[in-house]
Amino acid sequence: MLAPRALVLRAPGTNCDHETAHAFERAGGIARRVHVRALAENPALAADCQILCIPGGFSYGDDIASGRILALELKTRLADTLAGFRDRGGLVLGICNGFQVLVQTGLLLADPVTTEPLAALAPNASGRFVARWVRLRAEPATCVFLNGLHTFDLPVAHGEGRFVVRSAADFAALDAAGRFVLRYAPDASGMTTNPNGSLGDVAGACDATGRVLGLMPHPERFVEATQHPSWSGRLDPDAPGAGLAVFFNAVRAVS
Repeated sequence: MLAPRALVLRAPGTNCDHETAHAFERAGGIARRVHVRALAENPALAADCQILCIPGGFSYGDDIASGRILALELKTRLADTLAGFRDRGGLVLGICNGFQVLVQTGLLLADPVTTEPLAALAPNASGRFVARWVRLRAEPATCVFLNGLHTFDLPVAHGEGRFVVRSAADFAALDAAGRFVLRYAPDASGMTTNPNGSLGDVAGACDATGRVLGLMPHPERFVEATQHPSWSGRLDPDAPGAGLAVFFNAVRAVS
């Protein structure tokens, strides 16, 4: 049987596509890196895949706002393709810049009536780019990407990762529906690791089906145990990092 196939969508400024493709392949899938222009010219490329991932980076230099130009390009040229991919049961993953894009396209956390975004990823509360490791708590509910994950570490690297919503009522409704499946958690000292001031410590969110996930931390940067800053030579160097579970769960879900 052919292994599940993942389409890793890239654009000018994307810089995590190689690592993301490697993570899917490390998890047993087949990854294909595809430029957004190539997909726009041949949308049938998506039909051959079961997983679509928009990886991290700085698409189009994050001009105007993070992910804005790529989101506009997708809405203008590929809206039907992406909606069809989602509606036929394909898995969609947006990491960092990809999370920003999913929210702005309306593929994730959109008003069901107007299709306008209910949420946004705003500039960090510190006003600075943040690159560090954080502690996370998964509340998977129906989110297939997070099965078996509880508390774990991942790195973040972003300047616009502060999760905000349109209104307090929208936040309460999304929270009650179990859409906030990943949150920044306290570290061993009890101090919060929220790096950007996200409302409710939200680090990731999914759609109602659990098959579309956006998150700010980078699971593709922790697929090997040796990538963690506290790794010691006494530990198994071939052991997987916690981030690999995100990709393994995706591959297993469509196998």
